[in-house]
Amino acid sequence: MIALSLAEIAAVVGGQTHDIPDPSVQVTGPVVRDSREVVPGSLFAAFVGERVDGHDYARQVVEAGAVAVLAARPVGVPAIVVDDVQTALGALARHVVGRLGTTLVALTGSAGKTSTKDLIAQVLGRKAPTVFTPGSLNNEIGLPLTALTATEETRFLVLEMGARGIGHIRYLTGLTPPRIGLVLNVGSAHIGEFGGREQIAQAKGELVEALPPASEGGVAILNADDPLVKAMASRTQAKVVLFGESAEADVRAENVRLTDSGQPAFRLHTPSGASDVTMRLYGEHHVSNALAAAAVAHELGMSAEEIALALSEAGSLSRWRMEVTERPDGVTIVNDAYNANPESMRAALRALAAMGKGRRTWAVLGKMAELGDEALAEHDAVGRLAVRLNVSKLVAVGGIEASWLQLGAYNEGSWGEESVHVSDAQAAVDLLRSELRPGDVVLVKASRSVGLESVAQALTEAGAEGEVAAR
Repeated sequence: MIALSLAEIAAVVGGQTHDIPDPSVQVTGPVVRDSREVVPGSLFAAFVGERVDGHDYARQVVEAGAVAVLAARPVGVPAIVVDDVQTALGALARHVVGRLGTTLVALTGSAGKTSTKDLIAQVLGRKAPTVFTPGSLNNEIGLPLTALTATEETRFLVLEMGARGIGHIRYLTGLTPPRIGLVLNVGSAHIGEFGGREQIAQAKGELVEALPPASEGGVAILNADDPLVKAMASRTQAKVVLFGESAEADVRAENVRLTDSGQPAFRLHTPSGASDVTMRLYGEHHVSNALAAAAVAHELGMSAEEIALALSEAGSLSRWRMEVTERPDGVTIVNDAYNANPESMRAALRALAAMGKGRRTWAVLGKMAELGDEALAEHDAVGRLAVRLNVSKLVAVGGIEASWLQLGAYNEGSWGEESVHVSDAQAAVDLLRSELRPGDVVLVKASRSVGLESVAQALTEAGAEGEVAAR
């Protein structure tokens, strides 16, 4: 964060100083909410969680080097006391961002936000110092914490914005007003909470409504292949740039294909030129993510050749998202267990089919959460797709949603031992450890709440320990 005195911070957040001998002392380190992340010069934000109250760690963080605590009550050590810590944190982020000459890029969508954010950060990072959201810290706490890591040297600030209802993105854009806004897609993620895709589109479109007009440099980057996203052009006064495989897209892909290992390749076309891309990531769905990143980079002055090279060399920065591990025995583990929705599940299955040509493939799948009334039908459809893609073995893990995955596969023609329903992650691990053969490819995917990353981890460790013998 830029250096600010405790007196300045108190004024910005409307707080009162308590137990602070010298209000001119500056915060020179990061603003953190986890006591384990405190370094000398930090400001510690004390949040009250379900099981932990950050105020209880006040003395510990000051002893570790924190300059003060941003708190809801006096804590017996230097503190700025406010009515609401979350509101104060947002106000501080808004102040810091306003002080910086940073180009702020915000993105949202139902699927692919984190992967696309990671691509944008890697591409723009080649041009100038870039700060971006770590992992998926895209809510009302994670977003301001990320913004507060920007410094005077930061040229680009790339922020992922999540939403679980109308007004959420409007709130986030109020904390960190973007100049460039990117909407990836409108899908089924959280459809049970929103009540329908039109409501999701309404919420996601709040991002483009927050952009400055084109005359002030505002740019709305929209997916030409998604009708609900493309229609958001009418909701903004910013310049509109379309990306996608559609012929009308300003930034588009041609000759899209997958390599033998399942990595996408295509010809990137921009308004200023074209160049070839072969990605290190896995799955055709990354083409759309790459085009979105390319559109942002092109608006910020990068050439087609520079963008194509950066996309070709970019890797995955966030864990459990198509994370590929090759075991010594030849088994390939694809850990995509961070989250799941119908769109990302279909994309992952297609990637598995491409990666597994000529090899035996396993899809270890669990519940897709927050689908509302569409839940059972969507799980049935994913099970059927696994059969249509000739996935060798489907292992459905968990309760009723998993049983519908297995039932969909069965009704599509997956009989005998081609599909199986197991109770939990450990049962899946036990089955796979007994049946995997060298050369097999295993996809592990479910919503985060299912915790199937434990399956991928166990299988990876089994290979490292040499538990699976050649069969």
